[in-house]
Amino acid sequence: MDHDHSMNSDSNELISLSRAVAMGTGVMIGAGIFALTGQIAQLAGPIFPLAFIAGATVTSFSAYSYIKMSNAWPSSGGIAMILQKAYGPGAIAAAAALLMAISMVIAESLVARTFATYVLRPFGISDGPLMPILAVGVIAFAFVVNKFGSRSVGIISLVMAFLKIGGIALFGIAALWAGGISFAVEAQASFDGDAVGFVASVALAILAFKGFTTITNSGGVIEDPHRNVGRTIMISIAICVVVYLLVAFAVGSSLTIEEIIAARDYSLAEAAAPVLGQAGFYFTVFLAAVATASGVLASVFAVSRMLTMLTDMEMIPHRHFGMSGPIQGHMLVYTVVIASVLAVFFDLSRIASLGAFFYLVMDMIVHWGVWRFMRDRIDAKGLIILTALVLDAVVLAAFTTMKLRSDPVIVAIAVVSIVAVFLLQRIYLSRWTAPVREEAHR
Repeated sequence: MDHDHSMNSDSNELISLSRAVAMGTGVMIGAGIFALTGQIAQLAGPIFPLAFIAGATVTSFSAYSYIKMSNAWPSSGGIAMILQKAYGPGAIAAAAALLMAISMVIAESLVARTFATYVLRPFGISDGPLMPILAVGVIAFAFVVNKFGSRSVGIISLVMAFLKIGGIALFGIAALWAGGISFAVEAQASFDGDAVGFVASVALAILAFKGFTTITNSGGVIEDPHRNVGRTIMISIAICVVVYLLVAFAVGSSLTIEEIIAARDYSLAEAAAPVLGQAGFYFTVFLAAVATASGVLASVFAVSRMLTMLTDMEMIPHRHFGMSGPIQGHMLVYTVVIASVLAVFFDLSRIASLGAFFYLVMDMIVHWGVWRFMRDRIDAKGLIILTALVLDAVVLAAFTTMKLRSDPVIVAIAVVSIVAVFLLQRIYLSRWTAPVREEAHR
């Protein structure tokens, strides 16, 4: 059979700073805010908007390692390049990169499940077989579009990005204007929250910002990448903070904390009805459908490219299973199958939890590797990197504590899965670390 291991890029055109920011915010803004606002409020209580600020703060410290590495070696290898530079082509780098890829697949299932939740909301359906059927359906749609090539993905993603970002901002402004600036949850003194709950909520807030890592994967095609990769990441995070706070305060001005928690899987639609009426409710449902569908589309594209890159770098094993054509086509199949299974068998809370565990562990491995092996080579400030590492560890500890109280099964699933990834990669590569091969993965 003829198997093409190339990335099959449609164009070598460089991306300007403004287009890179549009791409970054398009990936980051949208699906996460629909899926996570209610869950964050459940953990953080009446001060849940502050969780987004805390999440942005932790993300900004975390971004420092990625920015410094991308400035030194702008590459389409992204996170895989960073890990391989730090640890060499061994099991540690490969397993951590695979954790990132798996967390992105988990995000696909989270967003697909959110799509189904919002689309079914006008019919009063919150459970049952239609939920996983619709979730798998939107994943299948993303697969079909991706099969037509990156140009189709880019055009559809661009249109949807304008719709969802503008629509989300419009929702936040309109809801605040109609409902007043008064914060409905301020009056709720009965919520039994604590500091651990708030810190744990930051783990979910970080998921709403983690899309910035996609920008590092585009370093090889961004104009003046030694300067613009970092600028793109920080500008995108800043824009996200503004939009997320608009949405959080809009929801808080319309619903009490108990109402937000009760409607945690569709809180934005629930918040729209009291202040914007039925038209606002249906607008929010439409907006959620667009945002989540585009989120799945972009995520499937990004994951398949990342897994193809890991295959090209010989960091993960690959089996064709009788399929012909390019490796990225195989990865598309694997990605949508795994995401579909997760969407069928896990609810939103568990999917988000798994994503948080995988991402935070991967992020800590990146920071340790950059601090331990690379900080002198890239002229990075060790204190900032260590701060990012400590913040991740604190958030992960708090999140684990809360989940051990409420859902110990998902903690066990996360631990077993992470350990299995490292052990299997160690068996495949026969070494934990290895001398770094100086290659440019563009």
